[in-house]
Parts: sequence; C-alpha cells; structure tokens
Amino acid sequence: MSMYKHIQEAWKKPAESYVKDLQWVRMQDWRKEPTVVRLEKPTRIDRARNLGYKAKQGVIVVRVAVRRGGLRKPRPKHSKKPATMAVKKITMAKSIQRIAEERAAKRYPNMEVLNSYWVGEDGKRKWYEVILVDINCPTIKNDKKYSFLADGANKCRVYRGLTSAGKKGRGLMYKGKGAEKVRPGVRANQKRTK
Repeated sequence: MSMYKHIQEAWKKPAESYVKDLQWVRMQDWRKEPTVVRLEKPTRIDRARNLGYKAKQGVIVVRVAVRRGGLRKPRPKHSKKPATMAVKKITMAKSIQRIAEERAAKRYPNMEVLNSYWVGEDGKRKWYEVILVDINCPTIKNDKKYSFLADGANKCRVYRGLTSAGKKGRGLMYKGKGAEKVRPGVRANQKRTK
C-alpha cells in the first residue's frame, strides 16, 4: 500500500486509529486559535489531493472553525401556539461545511474556493480545511487544472453552491439506488417518475 492509502485508511475511522491521539493533542491548540487560520500544508494530504490541492504558488489551505448542531432560535416573547413557535428542530438550508467555505472566501476575497474537507470536531465546534486558489496568479492561469476558475462563469462560486459541498446541498450529487440522472435535481426526478 502507498503512503496516501495508509493515511486514507486511518482517517476513515479516526476513533480506531492513531488519528485519535493526534486529534486530542491538536484540538487543544485549535481551540485557542482564531476562526480562520492559514496553514503551511494540509492536515489530510490524501483528501486534499483528491479534491484538487497542489503544492504550488497560488494555492493555499486554511482551517476554519464553525459551530456544531442544528439551528436554535430565541423563544418568542409574545403569545404563540407551541406548534408555530419554531424554537427547536429547525433544519438549516445550508450545511455547516458550506458556512465554513463562505467564511474562508470572505476572509480571502481575492481567492476562489476550490473545495473543503472535515478535519475534526469536539462538543462545540467542527473544523474544516478549505482549499483556496488565487485566480490572478500567472502560475494558476497557465495550469489547465485551475484555469477554469479564472473564467467569469466561476466567479464567487462558493456563494452560488458550485463547490462539492454546495452541490450536495442542492441535491445534485445524488447517486442512490435507481438514479438514472443527477440533474436537474433529486426532488425534480422523484416528481417526474411518479
């Protein structure tokens, strides 16, 4: 097995491999850090490379901390029926991973988000590493793999749900049982087949 395969297998079940001890030590430092932190190299090199990371000029990785759990709203002050209070059990329209990607994009406005992946969580927070690409860098413009990001059609792609996490949230990454076609969406296909 290659080195990347070993890393991949260890991260599949972090609680049962050496990753558990590493995470325990790392998170003590991560909790003290700011929300968005730029890194020298990815924590999960195998996952980063699968999602398009290259160690070259114009490509950076940042770690973003986001809250955990569902959306909680303050209890209404005026009288309402309990059914319409909507305090608990509210499902967010956006996943926490998408929120992490948007925070990274806001922090680095001259860069485009390529993708992101999970690196850890505790009782309060989740941490994601986001791969960012500088679209004005000549090295990126000349690279066939990244040149599509410099095109105007891919501007602010993270806010329009064009990353992997965004497409999943929009129902375009569904490849379940009996799925013939992914587009225009999961629900649209279900309605059409009824």
